[in-house]
Amino acid sequence: MVNAWKRERASSLLSLRVFLLAAPAALLLFLLFFFLSSPSSSSSSKIYTTAAGSSEIYPVYGFPTSIPPFDCRRCPQASPVFASVVEGVPRPFLYSLADLGSLPERPHKNIARLLKGKPFRRPDISLTVQDLLEKKKTGGQEGLVVDVGANVGMASFAAAAMGFRVLAFEPVFENLQRICDGLFLNRAWDQVTVFAAAASDHRGNITFHKLLGRLDNSAVSAAGARLAFKSNEEVAVEVAAVPLDEVVPATERVALLKIDVQGWELHVLRGAERLLSRKPREAPYLIYEEDERLLQASNSSSHEIRRFLASLGYNHCTLHGTDAHCTKD
Repeated sequence: MVNAWKRERASSLLSLRVFLLAAPAALLLFLLFFFLSSPSSSSSSKIYTTAAGSSEIYPVYGFPTSIPPFDCRRCPQASPVFASVVEGVPRPFLYSLADLGSLPERPHKNIARLLKGKPFRRPDISLTVQDLLEKKKTGGQEGLVVDVGANVGMASFAAAAMGFRVLAFEPVFENLQRICDGLFLNRAWDQVTVFAAAASDHRGNITFHKLLGRLDNSAVSAAGARLAFKSNEEVAVEVAAVPLDEVVPATERVALLKIDVQGWELHVLRGAERLLSRKPREAPYLIYEEDERLLQASNSSSHEIRRFLASLGYNHCTLHGTDAHCTKD
């Protein structure tokens, strides 16, 4: 009995020695795994960046840009997530809402549809984009789609569903989270490049007015943000601003430039003068919101925009609701 106890004690001591020797090695392996699996601290990608004072250059499609793409892999997950397929488009896609409404009393209309087992109601811009790009594909004129004021990706993912590459610009963080949802839901991470920025005619930081409960109506102009929804709370935030000419690759054909920025359209167009000055066959089809009240809130006008576009050769503009569609001679 005594000998048995000694053997067990010796075995226990041996196990303890093995554990003490193995523990540091195991800890080292764990730390090495953690270091290799975590995002590199030297990465140039940041969750939310500003363009002011930046001297770094970031390659996008081989073209140097002055602002890094938004990194959805490091973006905090939106919660809750409501997403569904969009009804009535030739190429279906999924999109996730940023504005959920006043839950549970007054949910967003698409939340109510989702709870009834129905698809999301089709945004008009989604069908417009797909109809237009279908003609581009059949005409052999594919190229990039530039979506300024991307909101939650209703135009971006409509284009991505057709195989187009997209550059999407959106300064509202909650909308960026939903675009990131869409990247994964639509398997579009190789097609859609997102920039956490407002497009403008200069690079730097600008004050942006976020309208809570109606994020799609957020605007650079405080008056423009509150124009239709005066009862909603408005919050001023600093966001990056960048001209499109500093981001859109000069060597890439651009099939479509869509701009919906609640009255800031003229500033976006001025920052894209080089892009819009391309030869007629290489210049993008242009869609921009032409709402006179919103334009006046940003100290511009539809007449001023039309005059600027005409100086660049965009002499053919027609109104479709509040959207102007323009082509070059």
